[in-house]
Amino acid sequence: MFLLSHHTGPFFFFIIFISTAFGSESSVAYPVTCVTRGADLTEDVVVVLCPPGCSQGQMSVFGTGIYASVSSLCGAALHRGALRAAGGPIRVHKLQGRNDYLSSYAHGIQSQPLTQWSSSFSLTKPVNVPLELTSNSSTTTQRPVKKPVKKPSVKKTVIGGNKDCQMDIAMVMDSSKNIGQRRFNLQKNFIIKLAAMLKVGPTGPHVGVIQASDSPRTEFLLTNYTQPKELLFAIKELSYQGGNTNTGKAIKHVAQTFYLQESGGRRGHPRVMVVLVDGWPSDDLDQAAMLARESGINVFLVSVARPAPEELAMVRDKDFAAKAVCKDNGFFSLVVPSWFSTNKFVKPLSQRLCSLDGLLCSKTCYNSVNIGFLIDGSSSVGDVNFQLMLEFVTGIAHNFEISDIGARVGAVQFTYDQRLELGLFDFSNKDDAINALKKIRYMSGGTATGGAISYAAQELFSRESGRGRNFLIVITDGQSYDEIAAPSLEAQKQGITIFSVGVAWALMDDLKLMASQPKDDHTFFTREFTGLSEFVLPLVKGICRDFTENN
Repeated sequence: MFLLSHHTGPFFFFIIFISTAFGSESSVAYPVTCVTRGADLTEDVVVVLCPPGCSQGQMSVFGTGIYASVSSLCGAALHRGALRAAGGPIRVHKLQGRNDYLSSYAHGIQSQPLTQWSSSFSLTKPVNVPLELTSNSSTTTQRPVKKPVKKPSVKKTVIGGNKDCQMDIAMVMDSSKNIGQRRFNLQKNFIIKLAAMLKVGPTGPHVGVIQASDSPRTEFLLTNYTQPKELLFAIKELSYQGGNTNTGKAIKHVAQTFYLQESGGRRGHPRVMVVLVDGWPSDDLDQAAMLARESGINVFLVSVARPAPEELAMVRDKDFAAKAVCKDNGFFSLVVPSWFSTNKFVKPLSQRLCSLDGLLCSKTCYNSVNIGFLIDGSSSVGDVNFQLMLEFVTGIAHNFEISDIGARVGAVQFTYDQRLELGLFDFSNKDDAINALKKIRYMSGGTATGGAISYAAQELFSRESGRGRNFLIVITDGQSYDEIAAPSLEAQKQGITIFSVGVAWALMDDLKLMASQPKDDHTFFTREFTGLSEFVLPLVKGICRDFTENN
């Protein structure tokens, strides 16, 4: 830092230049008060000058890493560790609004949670910032220096990224007391090199960062930094937390919130989570890892400095590494002896993260199955009970991620005749598909279930040959007047798994003839139509069980 002064009568003008090793970029620092909020700024990126002496009692801060724009700029900077009590300049980056701003305690400042806000901001340390101070014997004021005449601008090159690796990647860092500040910095260097190797960009991989400690802290989301230089600088600025190694809590947090579209997740892009652990975790990983797998997230575990034989007695779960990953086949696990030897693991890990064929957890039953509903519209059902059948059908559909690249649903209603109500490819939007199911009109007539199964196999699944992910749910209230065994067997040979659901006068022998093996797992019966709602979750679990076993 150097100081230039100039006398003009009783006033003194000082221009302060703040320089760092990060480059020669320069901008003006605009003075603010302790209570100036992010919402008060008009520019997308601006450097502000915080006064000394800002305290918790003066300021409100909402969020962690990413702050709601209703927050005090200087309060957020103190919380982030980008500012000290003596004040100084900070660079503010305006961001889009988001949900679930997290609370945390850092650097003497307690931030508050906030469910939602319309805009946000993040903070970094500034580079080469001039500001002008005007002083006389009684007062001191601060005003920005006039900006110099700009040189002809050079068009900024936007890097598209590695198009062969369009993954959404969450980096879960170990920020516990076990790792300490020195190894935490080595961890940051490892992630910086990994991000550079991945070639992050708008049309390539996106990377966000979460710190695991007592409570998980989202540092930035997938879309906050999609240019390599910005991302690497943001990682470099991360501050160490300390606390317990609650890795399970962090995995659960990421699985539940991080990949949502409103948080920057891209629909249809593989979800990857890289979990770094120094030593061993403080909490259990079982349930969190299961949630991640069921959510289609490919969890990789980078285990550094694993426990020595004499330390094993202190480890809560000795199989934590096997339980955490997508699949315990060696592909998703990386054992690193020390943080000082991470360099040679950067390239192998980046190659695994970009290996689409190796990401076994991307496809789940919730986003990959084709479900056909074969609905009995015979006269014995009646209008009221038919509506209960439609509620049952929509209840099942609600559990799946229906989209143009996800799960699909279709429906056929039958009496002696059949009517295609909804084709698997008619709707690529979940709400539209469910609304179409709700609007099916009751036919009334006889019962020919065998012919209806043949019709559904041809009309619903003819475009889809994916064995192990086609499911037909037959709902009927009575005996069929035609042959059902042969059509059912033919549909199953076609790769369709059949669940039979009987109500009232449906014969158990008929239901078991239709159902896939093992019969007891694929057959349901209730005396009353009101009992159908009890079968929703068992059927969803049955579909997922079959999908997992066959894939």
